[in-house]
Amino acid sequence: MKSNDLKPGMAVNMNSQLFIIRKTEHVKPGKGPAYVQVKLKSVATGAVSEKRLRASEDVDQVNLDRREMEYLYTDGTGHVFMDNETFDQTTISDDLIGDQMVYLKPNTTITVLNYEGNPISVELPAAVDLEVTETTPQPKGATQTNQLKEATMETGLKTRVPPFIENGELLRISTEDGSYIGRV
Repeated sequence: MKSNDLKPGMAVNMNSQLFIIRKTEHVKPGKGPAYVQVKLKSVATGAVSEKRLRASEDVDQVNLDRREMEYLYTDGTGHVFMDNETFDQTTISDDLIGDQMVYLKPNTTITVLNYEGNPISVELPAAVDLEVTETTPQPKGATQTNQLKEATMETGLKTRVPPFIENGELLRISTEDGSYIGRV
């Protein structure tokens, strides 16, 4: 496959190592040939690196088994997910999910990427709906300026929201950067 065709979420084999593509950017500088800037995450080490590929360079793509799984609960061994097709339960370690757990509440469906039967990465939906558990009341005069206030969501995620948001409201939050999108 050509490097121009790479997309986030794909797996590639480079230098005998498996990488998951996190971000791609096609760059056409004013001087010189076009290239693709790729952000890669190593499956073996978890290290994130960037690589510059020529636009027509061949890349060895690895096919992954993508499974829709539902988050059930967290216990001492990790996070338990259920396969929506086979109803098998899989425990995924905190190392694999990392900071993404703040977007997951029980019964949330995500895509788990498996390689040779083992989970190697997760893909979250573009946005999730979370309830506000703690925020300050609307300050006086906040309607006159474009101010944001801190809010804590039911999963522990802290984000900035408009001043009119109250405790108990359901909000749509972007999983890309944790920002407020709107009310649900």
